[in-house]
Amino acid sequence: MPSSLTPSSSPPARGSPAQRRGYAAEQLALDYLLSRGLGLVARNWRARSGEIDLVVADGAELVFVEVRQRSGAGWGGAAASVTPVKQARVRRAAAAFLASRFARRAWPAARFDVVAIDGARIDWIRGAF
Repeated sequence: MPSSLTPSSSPPARGSPAQRRGYAAEQLALDYLLSRGLGLVARNWRARSGEIDLVVADGAELVFVEVRQRSGAGWGGAAASVTPVKQARVRRAAAAFLASRFARRAWPAARFDVVAIDGARIDWIRGAF
């Protein structure tokens, strides 16, 4: 599945420090997933309903990935920050993505993963929600 977005290998020159850290976390997660055989479909895909950090292909399955980073495991860690409200927002954005890409075709199998980065630790949670 070709991407309408071109992946960038360098962080954006502008943006707040938080935005630059977020980009770096997404790049780390993307590199991690690519090294495990997944393929990039889209990055930072936006709809009115929300944003999807990464859309990757795992074989014939489409994977919507939420990337979360925390400097440590305090406050429940990165994975715990994917609240039910955030999950609902990602689901709505995923439905918009599928509707825009597969308007006249059957939607592919899909799942929602989380890549949680706590300090130097990366956890890939498949089928997180």
